[in-house]
Amino acid sequence: MGFERKRGRRFEVAEEFAERMKQVQEEVKAVLGKAQEEMKKYADRKRREGVEFKVGNLVLLSTRELKWHMKGRRSEKLTEQFVGPYKVKSIISVNAVELQLLSTVHIHPVVNVSKLQLYKIQVEGQKETKPAPVIVEGEKSMR
Repeated sequence: MGFERKRGRRFEVAEEFAERMKQVQEEVKAVLGKAQEEMKKYADRKRREGVEFKVGNLVLLSTRELKWHMKGRRSEKLTEQFVGPYKVKSIISVNAVELQLLSTVHIHPVVNVSKLQLYKIQVEGQKETKPAPVIVEGEKSMR
């Protein structure tokens, strides 16, 4: 009638803005993908394949978190890094196994595999020398 709206111009500006945002989003996705690949590359350098434990395997148990169980030791510095060998009783999951522990070891028998190491049997002909048991305040050691 007497006036006409300028609808076309407002929509054109919005469409241009939407196109710019789509372009920026695609660029950001590409840059983030590249950064993600680089981070994965550097993170994977320290990773290694896990050892699969089987029932009956002999394993050594890390003493890193067992320090408070070994209170009778003279020096934490001189404590063994691994104790054992213990037999794998059952496989609970990929990350946990149940060990057949001695009655003198007072910890939960289900242990994370990161705390275990496969026991290597001595080479044939190698001289086997077992150390004498450590006696602390009238108790025998864990060996």
